Amino acid sequence: MNITKEQVLDALRYVEEPDLKKDLVTLNMIRDVQVNGKEVSFTVVLTTPACPLKDLIRTACVNAVVHYVDKDAIVKVNMTADVTGRHPSKSAMLPTVKNIIAISSGKGGVGKSTVAANLAVALAATGAKTGLVDADIFGPSQPLMFGVEHEKLFAEEKDGKTLMVPVDKYGVKMVSIGFLVDKTQAVVWRGPMASRALQQLFTDTIWGELDYLLVDLPPGTSDIHLTLSTSFPVSGAVVVTTPQEVALADARKGIDMFRKPSINIPVLGLIENMAYFTPAELPNNKYYIFGKGGGDKLASEMKVPLLGSIPLVQSLREASDNGIPEAMDPTTISGKIFGEIAAKMAQQMAIVNATSKEKPVHAN
Repeated sequence: MNITKEQVLDALRYVEEPDLKKDLVTLNMIRDVQVNGKEVSFTVVLTTPACPLKDLIRTACVNAVVHYVDKDAIVKVNMTADVTGRHPSKSAMLPTVKNIIAISSGKGGVGKSTVAANLAVALAATGAKTGLVDADIFGPSQPLMFGVEHEKLFAEEKDGKTLMVPVDKYGVKMVSIGFLVDKTQAVVWRGPMASRALQQLFTDTIWGELDYLLVDLPPGTSDIHLTLSTSFPVSGAVVVTTPQEVALADARKGIDMFRKPSINIPVLGLIENMAYFTPAELPNNKYYIFGKGGGDKLASEMKVPLLGSIPLVQSLREASDNGIPEAMDPTTISGKIFGEIAAKMAQQMAIVNATSKEKPVHAN
């Protein structure tokens, strides 16, 4: 008896998307069903190329066809992604950017910029179109972390306007005030000047189509945060902390800031940096120098996901200083963890997009 497309689709109705709690057919995630005798092929369209459940979904699809249609079926599942975005009423701003994600911290010194750089690289490695804005106007560090501190931004004329061309490194399009000022000189600007500079980094840059635009914010809560949240359609925020109580207290305030009615940005999760120290010669040993379990407790208290815990390792510091983010090498301890955290962050963004009252959209 020949297998039909209808039988395949009926079988796939038993496969539930683990996060969205609906079947793949209802979610319109199944495309291009082809049947040739016992051979069945189709495409599963994920909500992000960084989906951490990709292998689980693929296996479930194969099992469904074999179980409900034909035990001798030869099933080929193609996995692709079509990233959705969550654009509020300001969608005219940056219409080709699907998701703007703020990377924030309540205080300085917790490794927020290191985390932002590595998350951007990890997302790009999955095939996601990724950009990064170094919004730490007074202390830009992304040019150093990407090894492009001597680069200068080029300009192009577009529609009668002079726009910046972002520096492209490791698959990430990046702009920073560090490209525009003398790196040996302090940036001494009042709040309004810094806010205008931030707006220009966003609007005066040729981004092209992006799935994710990460924003490395300055520490604390400031004019920059307010400018970002009120001027651009920010899709979600991530807060970085360390296990120390002083850092956790400030991270708590950072989460609360995004939840203020006047800002109202979904918090995708918490990242615990410097969670423990692991010496290179004893890779299985963990020393909790700054305390243990602080990030997990805060995530539980604030009812946000703990996206992951990053160890304090020498190679991560060296990679940042050398301009080669650790996420470039997923075989290292922290490189692997950054990949996992980036996937969980993208997963949370997809959930927010799917459950938002505003209809998810695609970039123009």
